Amino acid sequence: MALQPWRKGIITRIEDYTHNTKRFWIQVPELERFDFTPGQFVTLDLPIHEKVNKRLRSYSIASWPDGSNEFELLIVKAKDGVGTAYLFEEVQVGTELTLRGPQGVFKLPDVIDRDLFLICTGTGIAPFRSMLHHIFQHHTPHHPIHLIFGCRHREDLLYYDELKELEQRYPSFHFHPVLSREEWDGHRGYVHAVYESLCKDKPAALFYLCGWKNMVDEARERITALGYDKKDIHLELYG
Repeated sequence: MALQPWRKGIITRIEDYTHNTKRFWIQVPELERFDFTPGQFVTLDLPIHEKVNKRLRSYSIASWPDGSNEFELLIVKAKDGVGTAYLFEEVQVGTELTLRGPQGVFKLPDVIDRDLFLICTGTGIAPFRSMLHHIFQHHTPHHPIHLIFGCRHREDLLYYDELKELEQRYPSFHFHPVLSREEWDGHRGYVHAVYESLCKDKPAALFYLCGWKNMVDEARERITALGYDKKDIHLELYG
């Protein structure tokens, strides 16, 4: 795959989403369409350091291809993070950014011929939101889809209302939010117990993992312990 050139992006909209996340919409004016495959990411070259390798930050695209030249990023403010400090405190509507993308091979297969488990934590929800909307808008044939989303508190459940609406609209889609630090009427604890319960009879399945490294590493071990092949597991690490 050819490396994409660096391009100019312009911030068209910013939304303060939760106490530590923001949504950024970016337009690429030199393109009529910003085409990408759901699951891919862009790399931003931020003016935060003299050395190039200290300036680069990559983020999964949270929106889905819609034929326009605009896309959405969902970004969490990292503790002591120089890049996110710049994005949260300096960037505003109209700010120009240098970006490269789309990039990455974290993509769904052309044929979804097994149950699909999308397992994530935090802003790892972003590529899965893109994938889900793309599947449903294009009426892609698929088996049951399970989105298992882990976070600490209810206020951290990104895109919660949107995903619940998708679940109500599409019977093949099952949304399993999990909270680790708050009592509520949904799943408590961590994501692992949820997919282990759903897979106890070992249905034919594909697993996509995205989020905190500790979660991804543990999920990979637990899924193989269930008897699945490593080739059935695809992952994208955050942080």
